[in-house]
Amino acid sequence: MGEGPAWDDTTGSLLWVDIVRGEVHQYDPVAASDRVIRLPDYVGAVVPRRRGGLVVAMRGGFHHLDPETETLHLLAGVETDQPDHRFNDGKCDLAGRFWAGTMELNESRPTGVLYCLEPDLTVRSVVHGVTISNGLGWSPDQRTMYYIDTPTKVVSAFDYDPAKGTPTRRRTVIRIEHGSPDGMAVDSEGMVWVAHWGGYRISRWNPATGALLEEYPIPVAQVSSIAFGGPDLRQIYVTTAARGLSAAQREKEPLAGGIFTMRSPVPGLPTQAFAG
Repeated sequence: MGEGPAWDDTTGSLLWVDIVRGEVHQYDPVAASDRVIRLPDYVGAVVPRRRGGLVVAMRGGFHHLDPETETLHLLAGVETDQPDHRFNDGKCDLAGRFWAGTMELNESRPTGVLYCLEPDLTVRSVVHGVTISNGLGWSPDQRTMYYIDTPTKVVSAFDYDPAKGTPTRRRTVIRIEHGSPDGMAVDSEGMVWVAHWGGYRISRWNPATGALLEEYPIPVAQVSSIAFGGPDLRQIYVTTAARGLSAAQREKEPLAGGIFTMRSPVPGLPTQAFAG
């Protein structure tokens, strides 16, 4: 169940997670090698840390992960009394705050929360009533924050105060018809890219008008997230999932669960690292 791709420009590698296997992956596109760090629980997202190492949103809280020793250190506990919840997807804003949301394991009730881990390691609960917390992104000027709760089948936008890290005035800017919206990314022109879970595609949208600009087919149904990477931020990486597929579906989609890549017509925005 691939998720949460993030480009680490300090190592020139793609970070991504396999949620249900509890794995953090570091893919080196030059060497075409993929290193796997196995963790003891579900992991929903990984981001670089400015002081070195990585930060993961794992069931029960945010942890520092030392990729050299593969050891974990708890930074902040989250929902430690809710073992039926896990994190799903997350990203940092330009100020280095780590945003990540939770969801119920059986994906049935809106009991999840979108959290913000501040650089001082305090945690804020910001958006409540979430069923499947998913894609996050910010406009190039950081004045708009985008967010996806997958079953709503829309991309929401908030007015965003980058100094305080506060989203307000939630509204719908994109409606998804093919499959359901999952992870997302924003490019340098401010256009929003969406991964379609169950939709065999990724798409590019103008959030100001809600207009679909382009679609790109992916040969598997469960398309989970998108990240821009490479030296020029024009390489798109797409995560997918094989979880829940029948034997017949797996035969039809032998590449399900793989990572796909393509060149983007425009550069993306850089992955931000956690500042704490």
